[in-house]
Amino acid sequence: MIRECEDHGYFRHDRCPLCGEEGKFLMSDYEVEKIGRSLAGILRHGKGNPEMDSQGNVAVRDVLDLIRGRNPRMTWLRARHLEALVDTDPKGRYAMTSSKIRATYGHTIELNIRLDCENIPEELFFPATDEEVDIYLEDGIKPTDRAMVHLSLTYHDALRAGSVRMDDPVIMLIDSDECMDAGYDIGKAARTVYLCRYVPPEAVYIAEPSDYEDEASDGPEE
Repeated sequence: MIRECEDHGYFRHDRCPLCGEEGKFLMSDYEVEKIGRSLAGILRHGKGNPEMDSQGNVAVRDVLDLIRGRNPRMTWLRARHLEALVDTDPKGRYAMTSSKIRATYGHTIELNIRLDCENIPEELFFPATDEEVDIYLEDGIKPTDRAMVHLSLTYHDALRAGSVRMDDPVIMLIDSDECMDAGYDIGKAARTVYLCRYVPPEAVYIAEPSDYEDEASDGPEE
């Protein structure tokens, strides 16, 4: 669920993590899940044909109308509910101003998003199946079901991302400098997600799990 603390703003779960106060109830887990799925459909996949600019921004009022139109019981939904969902999302999947909202990554529609290409980590990571490993080493990594290749900040970020769609993912190591030297910029999209239009084969390696054992003990990065 999402609640609001008078002193510390929006938070998920039962009590404010900073002061322990119960705060004001905003949305149930079911409502958060329902609205989150609707946001993904609208902002990542263009469902409902929203008026979207080249950066993926859609007017907040239009998004509210689309969600309420599909969910007649959500007449209560207001901009502050979207703001609460965006502010407390652990993966940073969305960004919002007072008038517009956008998905930060995961798009299946073609956009011309400007990304932050400064201070990119030297190594990034990408999950693969056993069958995909040789293909990536030989041909590089191209987008499949998304408009861009999604790279993870850490080995274990990639492991978690890969485990959603495959058993025992093999984690590929991406040499960021090699990738960008080949002319393929990498940009930061969210807290642990980086985007690239293509990763050339000379920038792709197999990550050795033993090199990242200590990373797991640091806990979740989000």
